[in-house]
Amino acid sequence: MEMIEARGDNNNNNNSCEEVIITTTTSVDWRGRPSNPIKHGGMKAAAFVLGLQGFEIMGIAAVGNNLITYVINEMHFSLSESANIVTNFIGTIFILSLLGGYLSDSYLASFWTILIFGFIELSGFILLSVQAHLPQLKPPKCNMLTDGEKCVEAKGFKALIFFVALYLVALGSGCVKPNMIAHGGDQFDQENPKQSKQLSRYFNAAYFAFSMGELIALTILVYVQTHSGMDVGFGVSAAAMALGLICLVCGTLFYRNKPPQGSIFTPIAQVMVAAFLNRKLVSPSDAHMLHKAHPTKAPPNANPTINLLHTNRFRFLDKACTKMQDGNTTKEISRWRLCTVTQVEQVKILISVLPIFACTIIFNTILAQLQTFSVQQGSTMNTKLTKNFHIPPASLQSIPYIMLIFIVPLYDTFFVPFARKFTGHESGITPLQRIGFGLFFATFSMVSAALMENKRRISAMESNEILSIFWITPQFLIFGISEMFTAVGLIEFFYKQSLKGSMQSFLTAITYCSYSFGFYLSSLLVSLVNKITSSHHGGGWLSDNNLNKDRLDLFYWLLAILSLLNFFNYLFWAKWYSKNGSSSSSSSTTTNQESNSKVVGEDGIV
Repeated sequence: MEMIEARGDNNNNNNSCEEVIITTTTSVDWRGRPSNPIKHGGMKAAAFVLGLQGFEIMGIAAVGNNLITYVINEMHFSLSESANIVTNFIGTIFILSLLGGYLSDSYLASFWTILIFGFIELSGFILLSVQAHLPQLKPPKCNMLTDGEKCVEAKGFKALIFFVALYLVALGSGCVKPNMIAHGGDQFDQENPKQSKQLSRYFNAAYFAFSMGELIALTILVYVQTHSGMDVGFGVSAAAMALGLICLVCGTLFYRNKPPQGSIFTPIAQVMVAAFLNRKLVSPSDAHMLHKAHPTKAPPNANPTINLLHTNRFRFLDKACTKMQDGNTTKEISRWRLCTVTQVEQVKILISVLPIFACTIIFNTILAQLQTFSVQQGSTMNTKLTKNFHIPPASLQSIPYIMLIFIVPLYDTFFVPFARKFTGHESGITPLQRIGFGLFFATFSMVSAALMENKRRISAMESNEILSIFWITPQFLIFGISEMFTAVGLIEFFYKQSLKGSMQSFLTAITYCSYSFGFYLSSLLVSLVNKITSSHHGGGWLSDNNLNKDRLDLFYWLLAILSLLNFFNYLFWAKWYSKNGSSSSSSSTTTNQESNSKVVGEDGIV
C-alpha cells in the first residue's frame, strides 16, 4: 500500500493548520500484481505516455487546425457555418473527455480506456481519409471564393459520411486525452519525495510533447495536406495515431496502473440525496459529532481510502453526514441516508473547483478564434515566403509552438528552481498563479488581433494592398505564452485536487471541458453577434464569406473586453479558493496490511 501521512497540532486551536493525510490505492502491474517501485513507474514509464501524447496531438491537430479549409473548399459550407462545424467538433472532443474520465476511474482504468478509444480515433482518421479521397463521397469541385453561390453544399449520404468520420475522431480523442495525462501522472509515487517533485516536471514535459506534436502537425502535416491533398493528410494523421498506440503498448511492462474504483458518481449522488433527506436536521457545532465511517468492515484485500478533515465551506452538505438522534446506535443506516465526512468533503472539492474551471472558458473561446477566423484571416494575406514557397495559413498556429519548444525547457530548468527559492513551492509558482498570468496575457492576444485585422482590412479596401501574413503573428505568439501558463497550471491544479478524491482521470477531464465550453461559446457568440449586428445595417459583422466586408476586428475587440472582465472575475474566485477551497485529511486509513508513512505538509496547491 502507499500512504502519505501528516499530523497537525489542532489541540485547542481551531484555526491551526490542518496537515494532510493522503492515502492512495494500491498500484498494480499489467498482470494485476502489486507494482514494484524499482521496475514500475517513474519518468521511464511516463516517457511512453509522452510519446503517445506527441503522436496523438500531431494527428488531431493536423485535422482540427486545417479543417475549416477542407469544410469550405471541399464540402462547400459557408464561412460562418464552417467555423461553427470546427468549433463544435473541437468542443465535442473536450466534452467527451468526461466520458473517458468516468469510464477510466470507474470501470476500465486509464490504460485500457486509452487503448480502446485510441483505436476508435484511428478508425475515424481512416474514414476521413477515404471520404476525402473518393470523389463520389464529396460534392462536385467548385471554387468557393469566386463561385460561392453556385457551389453545391454537401448533403445527405456525403454529409453523413463526413460527420460520422469526424465524430468517431471526436469520441476517440475525447476519451483518450484526460487518460493520457492521468496515466502519466500515475507513474509518479507521491510517497517518494523525488518522484513527487518530478510530477510538476512531468506536466511541463507533457506540454513540451504537446507543443512538438502541434508544431509538426502545423508545419509538415499541414504542408502535406496543402500540396498532396487532404486525403493524404488525413492518412498521415492516421499513421501518427497508430504510432502513438504502438508507443503506449511498448511501455506496458513498465506502467504503474491504478485499478478502477467502481462508479465515481454513486458516492456523489449519495451525498446529494442524503443532504436533501436530512435537510431538516440541525448539524452539530462540533465536527467530531459528524459521521466518520460506516460500521461495516472492508474486505481484507480492499484498497485503502482517503480520510478528509471536515471544513466549514458549503455547510448545507454537512447534513448528509449528520447523525439522527433516535437512540439506536446499532442499526445500520443506508448510505443514501447517512454519508461519511470524507464523502461529503470529496463533493465539496468538486464544487469548490468549478469557479476556477468556469474562468478559463473565455480563454478557450479566444483559442477557437485562432483556429478558425485567424486562419481565414491569413488566407486573405500575402503568404509568399520565397519565390516558390507559400506558407499555408493553418501553419501560422505553429509560430507559438516553435517558441514554446525552447521556452518550456528553459521555464522548467531555470525559472522553476529560481522561483522556488523565493516561494518555497515545488512548482516555483502555484498553479492558480500560473493560470492567472495566462488569463492576463490572453487579453493582449485579442488586442493585437483586432489592431492587425483593422490594418489589414483598411489596406485591402482603400489601397488594394495585400499585407504579409507575418503581420498577424503577434496574436499567435502572445497567446502561445498565455497557453503555456494557463493550460499547464490548470491541469496541475485539477490533478493535485484529484489526489484527494481518487478521481484523477475524471477531474483531469474537467480541465478539457473548459476547452469544450470555450468552443461552444465561440459558436454562440458568432451567431449572436451576427443576429444583433445584422439588424442595424443589413449584414452582420461575420455574415459574409469575404473578410474585407466583415468586421472581424470589432469581434476581436469584443473578445478582448470579455477576456479582461474574465481576468478580474478570476482574481476574485482565486482569492476565494485560497481562503476556502483547500481541504485537508485526517487520521490514517484502516487497513489489514502495514503501510509506510511519511510526514508532509499542506499540499501547496494555492
